[in-house]
Amino acid sequence: MSELYSFKGNNSLPRDKLNYSGGLLRNIHYGDIHTKFDRHFRSDAGLVPYINDGESHPTIRPENYCMPGDMVFADASEDMADIGKAIEIIDAGELPLVSGLHTILARPNEGSFALGFGAYLFSSEGVRKQIQREAQGAKVLGLSATRLGNVRLHYPSKRDEQQKIADCLSSLDELITAETQKLDALKTHKKGLMQRLFPRDGEVVPRLRFPEFLEAGDWSEKPLGEVCNVLQGYGFPEVLQGRREGKYPFCKVSDISRAVAEKGGLLDEATNYVGDDDLLKLRAKPIPKGATIFAKIGEALRLNRRAYVNKDCLIDNNATGLKAIDGVADDYFVHLLSQLIDLNRHCGGAVPSVNKSTLEEIVVIVPDPDEQRKIAESLSFLDNLITAQSQKIFALKTHKKGLMQQLFPVMDEVEA
Repeated sequence: MSELYSFKGNNSLPRDKLNYSGGLLRNIHYGDIHTKFDRHFRSDAGLVPYINDGESHPTIRPENYCMPGDMVFADASEDMADIGKAIEIIDAGELPLVSGLHTILARPNEGSFALGFGAYLFSSEGVRKQIQREAQGAKVLGLSATRLGNVRLHYPSKRDEQQKIADCLSSLDELITAETQKLDALKTHKKGLMQRLFPRDGEVVPRLRFPEFLEAGDWSEKPLGEVCNVLQGYGFPEVLQGRREGKYPFCKVSDISRAVAEKGGLLDEATNYVGDDDLLKLRAKPIPKGATIFAKIGEALRLNRRAYVNKDCLIDNNATGLKAIDGVADDYFVHLLSQLIDLNRHCGGAVPSVNKSTLEEIVVIVPDPDEQRKIAESLSFLDNLITAQSQKIFALKTHKKGLMQQLFPVMDEVEA
């Protein structure tokens, strides 16, 4: 890389030296590379902070202003997966744009790469693994320009081939973005509908009701423990680690997070599986189909992620479940109801956690079972659309990952 790129200066101005209202210079902060900016950076695509008027730094000079084709790397991260994450400047905008705190600005030699190709080159598996090996540190990983310069780059010498690869992957990215926008619209619609189909705080009837229930009266106030059973998990034996066959999925907190991210909250598979013989050894009872499960301890609890299981399963002891009481509540209604409960309000201890008795005492407002089912049917239709859309996006991302692996060499291979 050191033969193909020259490294330019960046500034070290912290967030409190930046603003979003205006200024003469704009600044790329490493945190935005991790969380906000697209792989192909365009100045008008998102909020880019300005440097406060009056602030100065010796590296803020014209030769260090970002230009189209430049790569900007995040040189610090607590996560190995994100160290050295990069964006390529496609359009720097009219105002000068500079590379900020914890970033490395790399400018390609003239004629080296087609515009748009670098972003994919530096996100390819072979290059990412090299960058991760060059990172140093324990709790916080760091990357220097010198060590980044050691990375070996394999690329087609003809710019026409580079452009063809960039165009192909860009079109796929545009499709993923469009489908993601559809997913966000569905989620926004569902959120708005739920706010109208469930009573607001301090109220006992919702603002929107199905015609057949307009005269049904107020909803009832009950402890959650009278609406559903709170189910406990089991310690996960290491001997089951990675087992891919068995009658029951053994769901861990990571499986819940993945179901929310990839399948709209539907949990139908797990990383590990167990059989009937394992149940006897664990002295465990499966969580029944239709239960809602979520983390009961740690940061995952704070994120309020809930998954709905569509088959009998086991959960580990870092998770808990809710199952509607027969004749009192509808399974999917309980799942929807749980999404309205902010578990952070019921956490205790230095590490956020919530226990069985606390969950059972949470006060909820519910209608009769017939109205529950009607609400569940309406919103489950939307959830099915959300799940299908989430799966479509996941399939597109999987396809792109496979395509990247075929279009770029891995490590010491020189032909894709």
